[in-house]
Amino acid sequence: MKCPNCNAAETKVVDSRPFDNGASIRRRRFCSECGNKFFTFETAESTPLMVIKKDKSRQVFSREKLRNGILKSCHKRPVSSAQIENLVRDVENAAKATGKKEIASEQIGKFVMERLKDIDDIAYVRFASVYREFRDVETFLAELKEIQEEKTSK
Repeated sequence: MKCPNCNAAETKVVDSRPFDNGASIRRRRFCSECGNKFFTFETAESTPLMVIKKDKSRQVFSREKLRNGILKSCHKRPVSSAQIENLVRDVENAAKATGKKEIASEQIGKFVMERLKDIDDIAYVRFASVYREFRDVETFLAELKEIQEEKTSK
């Protein structure tokens, strides 16, 4: 690693420690040319998770986009920000746990709906109405009836 101070080609690692809960390594380095001490951080390089949209286009998975969709469905509902963050984290982890480099947006929607149903019924129906593209009141009522039947069978 080059010294950021004098651009010397060789520096020595003096100390290495785990950083960011073990997700990276912080290395303390020393330049024998100028005596400069500095830190470097090493993280594993990973390929980004790609999302295949309904129109077959692809884009990089975005936590922000996922969070915004969930926030819209939970607007004015008794859902805490911690619950939303946990949901976003769980869905991202589930998407990555598939082991695939690409995942369909429909699958991400299913992950959200499975978890959102346990958090808040209204938020679930709001999310489902966009995700499933409800076209009429009958479709909407059928979804509500299904939720009601699940509640009574428990």
